[in-house]
Amino acid sequence: MIYLDHNATTPLDPRVLDAMMPFLTDRFGNAASRHHSLGCDAATAVETAREQVASTIGADPREIVWTSGATESDNLALKGVLESPVYKKRHVVTVATEHRAVLDTCEVLELRGVDVTYLPVDAAGRIDLDGLAAAITGETLLVSVMHGNNETGVIHPIAQIGALCRERGVLFHTDATQSFAKTPLDVNAMRIDLLSASGHKIHGPKGVGVLYVRRRDPRVRCQPLLHGGGHERGLRSGTLNVPGVVGMGVAATLPFDDGIGTLRDRLEQALVSRLGDVEVNGHDATRLGTTTNLSFAGVDGARLMKRMPDLAVSSSSACTSALLQPSYVLGAMGCDEARARASVRFSLGRFTTEAEIDIAVDTVVEAVTALRAAQD
Repeated sequence: MIYLDHNATTPLDPRVLDAMMPFLTDRFGNAASRHHSLGCDAATAVETAREQVASTIGADPREIVWTSGATESDNLALKGVLESPVYKKRHVVTVATEHRAVLDTCEVLELRGVDVTYLPVDAAGRIDLDGLAAAITGETLLVSVMHGNNETGVIHPIAQIGALCRERGVLFHTDATQSFAKTPLDVNAMRIDLLSASGHKIHGPKGVGVLYVRRRDPRVRCQPLLHGGGHERGLRSGTLNVPGVVGMGVAATLPFDDGIGTLRDRLEQALVSRLGDVEVNGHDATRLGTTTNLSFAGVDGARLMKRMPDLAVSSSSACTSALLQPSYVLGAMGCDEARARASVRFSLGRFTTEAEIDIAVDTVVEAVTALRAAQD
């Protein structure tokens, strides 16, 4: 199988597995049990990983909170801040194309009396910064805008958004799940107050993620979602997944090939030129080099994927692929239902090769041609 679904999850890097293995076997201590050497060993490994993740985004290690993944991190960021007794404001601004982990959390907050504004995007998936500025009111506590979109790869200008939020005295959270450790991120230069990321998107293990929570200028106050032991400085109780933490720490330090965008472009250009009637969704926007979302006119995306059992791709976010609905992200970009249903996401990873791209192109061309011919 040729795997081009890295935005859903990535294969474990062998270097990450090597680092994790001792903590799955003989170095099995609980990081909270510091009264013996096994526990101390685990605690030291956790703090080393915390430093590794912090250095990737220019943060203080004390600002890194371990979670089970980006979904928990998003929930902790939004619910934690909105439910903190320190803050009295009850308005959140977010974007219609956010991951469901943010959108569903906002819907829950609305049931709890929070006012949420959902910003629209243009045909390329971009938000209007003037529209964002206009949406911020005296009651706004938090703005949550993802860095790179998981379906289209469209990158939002988070440095500009962070500067705007800081100027207006509003907290800024970004879901950086698809961009963390792949593109440059600096929480201080970009004025980011909270940032979510996940291990399994960067060739690390599943079941571990982080939430960056700013400690000063401003200090972000956050209520925990989980109680029972006061782990992670009281923000996230529970025994830490030490092997996962170690793995994510190592994964965060491994270089990501900047040339992956060249492979993405090779895929797009070949399919557009050989097939015709192919739309690159979000092509006018700045995008992650790992991601392309293509609509094949006259072809149902689900049927197309069934014709390509040896090519792993996706029709939408992995978290919503079980729903028999067209992509809400493409819908927000103005795509009609037919175009949305004709879309397929291709996402590349560290180990994707030029040869695999060429085989994938041949596979897609053959399948699309057959499906179109069957309709004639």
